[in-house]
Amino acid sequence: MSQCSSSFEINRLESWRHSLSERRWRGLVWVTGAAGEADACLAGVRGWWLQGNWQAPLWVGGDPASSSEPIDPRSSRSIAPRSSLFIEPRSRLSPAKARTRLGSEHDLVVIDALSPGHGLDPDALGALAGTLVAGGVLVLLTPDDGGARPDADYARLAAYPWTPEQMTSRYLRRFHSRLAELAQQLPGIACWRSGQSLKCQDVPAGSVTQSEPVQDEECLTLDQAQAVDNLTRLKRRRPFVLTADRGRGKSSALGIACARLLEKAAARHEELDIVLTAPRLDAVAPVFERLAALCPQGERSANAFEATGGSVRFMAPDALSAMVSGIDKSFDRQESSTGRHSHGGMKTQHRLLLVDEAAAIPAALLAEWLLAFPRIAFATTEHGYEGSGRGFALRFRRRLDELTPQWRSLHLKTPVRWAQGDPLEIVTSRLLLLDAEPGDITGDDAVSQPGRLPICLFDSDQLVTNEVALARLFGLLVQAHYRTTPADLRALLDAPGGHLMLLGEPSTPAGVIVSLDEGGFEAELAEAVARGERRPRGHLLAQSLAVHAGEREALTARVRRISRIAVHPEMRRQGGGSRLLEAARKQAEHDGIDLLGASFGADPELLSFWLNQGYRIVRLGLTREAATGEHAVMVVHPCSEHGYMLSERLARRFQCQLPGLLAFELRTLSPALVAILLEAVAGEREAGEPQACISAIQRQDLNDVVAGGREPALARPAIQNLVMTAAGAGCLTTVDAQWLAAWAFQGRDEAALAHALSLTGRAQVKQWRRSTVAALLDGLDSLSKRYQQG
Repeated sequence: MSQCSSSFEINRLESWRHSLSERRWRGLVWVTGAAGEADACLAGVRGWWLQGNWQAPLWVGGDPASSSEPIDPRSSRSIAPRSSLFIEPRSRLSPAKARTRLGSEHDLVVIDALSPGHGLDPDALGALAGTLVAGGVLVLLTPDDGGARPDADYARLAAYPWTPEQMTSRYLRRFHSRLAELAQQLPGIACWRSGQSLKCQDVPAGSVTQSEPVQDEECLTLDQAQAVDNLTRLKRRRPFVLTADRGRGKSSALGIACARLLEKAAARHEELDIVLTAPRLDAVAPVFERLAALCPQGERSANAFEATGGSVRFMAPDALSAMVSGIDKSFDRQESSTGRHSHGGMKTQHRLLLVDEAAAIPAALLAEWLLAFPRIAFATTEHGYEGSGRGFALRFRRRLDELTPQWRSLHLKTPVRWAQGDPLEIVTSRLLLLDAEPGDITGDDAVSQPGRLPICLFDSDQLVTNEVALARLFGLLVQAHYRTTPADLRALLDAPGGHLMLLGEPSTPAGVIVSLDEGGFEAELAEAVARGERRPRGHLLAQSLAVHAGEREALTARVRRISRIAVHPEMRRQGGGSRLLEAARKQAEHDGIDLLGASFGADPELLSFWLNQGYRIVRLGLTREAATGEHAVMVVHPCSEHGYMLSERLARRFQCQLPGLLAFELRTLSPALVAILLEAVAGEREAGEPQACISAIQRQDLNDVVAGGREPALARPAIQNLVMTAAGAGCLTTVDAQWLAAWAFQGRDEAALAHALSLTGRAQVKQWRRSTVAALLDGLDSLSKRYQQG
């Protein structure tokens, strides 16, 4: 046996793996080597791959048999390349495609972050670690430099003009240091360096902890059985939210519930239409697998399962939203009165929607589905690769409380894929901070007097050496943003041009702002970018304002983009976010920044917050962003005289664009958001008496509409001006006023108005329009009287 293979000690690894299997644990093998030792390390791992009798192995990275002189793991001589030494293409995966394996199961995953041109992709590590089953092993190959320098994967983080070689590697230094510490503490980590002996602790003997007996023979844990029971008893307008850590049997619970729902429908001689959605079809593969096992008489097609009692069919989120937007608007009334509704020509007595990995789906889409489906369940991973279950719960909870206050929830705690105390779960959670929490805000003053908390800049060099502060700060970011991934931790520590500002003490942060410097391009490069000839990496805000808003000076100016702002849940709505933004603005002025800005999904509540801080809207995306399901909005605040002139031009451009965009590209924008946009634009007008904004001719037109003598469409310019005047006066707060704005500027038809406002017939819609115009006129007249009086 070669030196490489003998030092890798395959027999000892097999014994160690057997001990892990007995405990239903999973392990990590950490392989390190110098750059010139990559081939030797790969050969050792490849030898175990070939001899280990793996059922579902996966190699992440390039072809491990690409070395010029492959080594036979069973002899010391070099041999010619042989097909058996190559990893089959179906067992190889690019790190960028790691998400496609969510829901799959593997017993061996090899991640090559050592070979030339390869690096550690935190998202791939987080995604694939959760696919390993009990007795499985993750093999991680990295350089043995202790993370002293950035690896090839840092190219994704290197914004122009930075190169990976110029960047810091705080993330990798922390990763190597923490992994070395954990290797000394946990029996489930083995370490091997090329040419050295394998180092691993013995797995302690013991039996798998026996859980309480489960009466439900198809469920493996009590909480899984409870989840199935809730899923099979969904009530109208009482959504069920199921959260779980990775490997808790969430998807299996959905499959069991589907099988039982179809069985009950068949017993009642009914047809059940179960719509299943998730970010990707492969994410719900376990649902269909469990369903097929429990309903062997059914038939599975690519995206659906048909059986006696109905069907379970997968619909991608975009297709589902398209279906919802065209759904019969009398859906609820028909179902409540007749018990039946139709979809796609198929008569069904019941329809329900199951959403898996809901945290990875934009909240705006979830809210649409919540309204469209009376019976609905949301399932999501809380701690795991998606990294956003808590953000989902916190952000979406407001929508649930508002629309369906009787919603229910359940959290799955007991592992199914592996046993309690699994070493790999502990390792990945601590390395990637998958379980990071904001921490408790200590001291009465912190909660009762948040205005006294200090605000300070915090250097990433300090952060990487303070594990408590890092975990709590990252926990703040996770719970505030609905989609945080492991790669965001690396960006926090190493993104070039990054800044951190904390509210409170580092050990107990109450709030944080993360910002990035952009712009500062040479004029020639700025012109090339504006013409679409160049796309330097990074500079999201500056490039968008140049390319889409037509303002080239956004690239030559110094721009600072706030990428994240988060406040501790216990201290929200107490001014902490406003204090952070004000401190960030002052710091930007001190640093010579021209524009301070942000880009985010245009949620009405979030947009109102930024506008209240003095930011101006300068761009709105024409289509929904894939990541948020909302139109991206960009806001800026000037920090210099040059920045003021730049923001003026940008804001004026947007004011001119908005009416046309609402009439065409943004016709489906929500009325609540339309109202906020109109208020922002109208607020740019000079303040004055509201009545003065409406001419005598327009007032006559409006009075004729109210009296019923004028068709509202023929007085649309007057109604548009009335709406704009009301917006400037802050009078577009009611649902009626917002839908009048939608009719006036977006051309919403009578059917949409009737559905949204629960009106029946054309006559009721016409009467509603007249009364809403009258109410706005009366409101403005009252404001004018107060204006004249003082």
